[in-house]
Amino acid sequence: WPLQALLDRVATVFQHVHLFDGSVLDNLRLANPDADQASVEAAARAACAHDFIERLPQGYHTAIGEAGAQLSGGERQRLSIARALLKNAPVLILDEATAYADSENEVLIQQALANLCRGRTVLMIAHRLHTVIAAQRIVVFDQGRVLGIGRHEQLLESCELYQQLWQDHTRIRQWQLSSGEPA
Repeated sequence: WPLQALLDRVATVFQHVHLFDGSVLDNLRLANPDADQASVEAAARAACAHDFIERLPQGYHTAIGEAGAQLSGGERQRLSIARALLKNAPVLILDEATAYADSENEVLIQQALANLCRGRTVLMIAHRLHTVIAAQRIVVFDQGRVLGIGRHEQLLESCELYQQLWQDHTRIRQWQLSSGEPA
């Protein structure tokens, strides 16, 4: 396939979101310059971004500053997801899409990603294992070598590295901060 034809069939959501000095609308339409306002808003709703966009001073016409400096990391990520939805490509690459999200934004980003992934082939690069447990196929790499391929349950039984990563992940998620006072 010619490179442009391939690029037209792939949407990306990266850990580091690339936004440009312009309006929210301009940044979203990068994925589909011909998109009408209704399509843009539908993509923003599916990306759990519409509500925060509407609260901005000029809504979709608000200038967001260079690199989206006026927005939080979670808001920038949801704009990136909305942009990918607006592109409507059959293949999606997610590279650590929740890496810098706080817990509140992570929930919204996970909802948005569920909408985005529906009906698409998805390649997800993730270190937060809870984000991939529903995947049809997980590939475990270590130092460039494939150590295991399968669903979450299969890898828990067959892949030592995945077992260890899952145990570590589970243990960390159970940590609680104490007040320092004796119980």
